[in-house]
Amino acid sequence: MQKQKVNTIQMQQILVAVSVVLFAMKIVAWMLTSSVAILTDALESTVNVIAGFIGLYSIILSSKPKDKEHPYGHGKVEFISSAFEGLLISFAGLIIIYEAIDNFIHPHELKQLDYGLILIAITSAVNYFVGHLCVTKGKKENSPILIASGAHLKSDTYSTLGLLVGLGLIMITGFAWIDSLTAIIFAFIIIYTGYKIIRKSLSGMMDETDEEIIADIIKVLNDNRKNDCIDVHNMRVINYAGNYHIDCHLTVPFYINVNQAHDILDTLTDLLIKHFDDRVEFFIHVDGCLFTQCTLCNVQNCSERKQKFVHQMAWTQENILSNNKHILENEK
Repeated sequence: MQKQKVNTIQMQQILVAVSVVLFAMKIVAWMLTSSVAILTDALESTVNVIAGFIGLYSIILSSKPKDKEHPYGHGKVEFISSAFEGLLISFAGLIIIYEAIDNFIHPHELKQLDYGLILIAITSAVNYFVGHLCVTKGKKENSPILIASGAHLKSDTYSTLGLLVGLGLIMITGFAWIDSLTAIIFAFIIIYTGYKIIRKSLSGMMDETDEEIIADIIKVLNDNRKNDCIDVHNMRVINYAGNYHIDCHLTVPFYINVNQAHDILDTLTDLLIKHFDDRVEFFIHVDGCLFTQCTLCNVQNCSERKQKFVHQMAWTQENILSNNKHILENEK
């Protein structure tokens, strides 16, 4: 099992354990206070627990090696899991709104708010710490489920802080309706967080262009450019939850033999694999150059050159994704 997947599994296990403990604390706080706002916080924590176990299963599944049925691996399951978590979060927000409106109509007597505030404050601090740790680790390991879980916990922290402010105002003013108002405000924040997680997960499932990883690839290629790599075009990147499948076309001098072209290809592939720490696999198609590309080709002592070299074309996201060999503007 890859080291990054082991680290991700360990982080998710910590998240699950913390979620269960915090859920229990919030239930105790709700039972002490009868606050609908605290109940909403507890309801959201049930989502944390359920999503945590689902996320742990999906990470373990995604770490399995490729097989005959899954030639690109099992990484896509992480996007499905994080999308499901986003749906659960949004559903919890809707339940919270329902409970808050019901509390407006049939208000509950609030009690022991001081003890409830202390318990909720502790859960808020722990949530933020673990959420920040999850997001940091998720970005490092490029794990959608860890990033989604961490973002959820951090948003839970912000909503809990607002809840604490609301309960504090109730204690000062005695206006019980603030309890329901606080719950409704933060229910909408929770729903928006769920939407963002769903949106990001769907983009991964639909193989939406990952501009960040493409920009990283382009920088590596430009920084290590060789003259016999005349252009790179028709690049496609598919994200399998932190492991990337990349295919593209590489243009080389048309007159070299297969072994020479293969050596150029191996050099380019080794460079990128080293940079991305074995998180990528490449399928690169080799093309022979055209005479119209002589003006941007800087191969020295080329016996087949038909035009003078003018300058190399910088590789950019626009031309590296295009399904056309590169030609200078005045040659088009």
